[in-house]
Amino acid sequence: MLHVISPAKTLDFETPSPTAIHTQPQFLDQAQLLINDLRRLPPAQVSQLMSISEKLGQLNAQRFLEWQPPFTPHNAKQAVVAFKGDVYTGMAAETYSASDFEFAQQHLRILSGLYGLLRPLDLIQPYRLEMGTGFANPRGKNLYHFWGDIITDQLNAELEGQRERVLVNLASTEYWGAVNSKKLHADVITPVFKDQKNGKYKIISFFAKKARGMMSAYIVQNQLTQVEQIKGFDTAGYAYNKAMSSPTEWVFTRAELL
Repeated sequence: MLHVISPAKTLDFETPSPTAIHTQPQFLDQAQLLINDLRRLPPAQVSQLMSISEKLGQLNAQRFLEWQPPFTPHNAKQAVVAFKGDVYTGMAAETYSASDFEFAQQHLRILSGLYGLLRPLDLIQPYRLEMGTGFANPRGKNLYHFWGDIITDQLNAELEGQRERVLVNLASTEYWGAVNSKKLHADVITPVFKDQKNGKYKIISFFAKKARGMMSAYIVQNQLTQVEQIKGFDTAGYAYNKAMSSPTEWVFTRAELL
């Protein structure tokens, strides 16, 4: 069983990493192709492409210029602790033990617009390139065209070594779109997190993102290898709701917060 999550726009390259173990991204050659094209964009065009401020456009244009393999702990950081944001707050990977990191490396993957598919301990350098960005490239009009079936093929290869050929989708719709589910040789389970508000259960973005991270941590820290085991997820008051669930979409609900 593998599970996938999205990256985050917010990054932390200042806090020291809790682990010295690191690996290199598997698709650095592909990322280099993107970087080569992105370097041709002036800051104003980066801002326009990503719908970000002039200041952020300048920052990310500079990041593209400074991006340079080989990656080492001196110029890069492991992805799972470099990304910040709601999902990663819920995950709290900075608290992981050595065995947690080892299990995560085997069972967790992070989808990325620049790096394609990352293992938790893969080193990354600072960047911003969301998967949904309409960046025209030699392979097509956007990053979905650029990555094609590369990500799916890699997931299929890694799923062959898993006890269960199941992929738990904890990624956003934007990032899950980079996976060709028709060509994926696995059953896909998508957990959905709903909070009660005014007597009704609904998806509240902030809580749902954080819950995806908490679910990832639950899988890793309990070393779950069978998908049925995730129905025991009870972090922060969530519980599996059989009545609301379907065979492929498992709903977890939480009572209204007081």
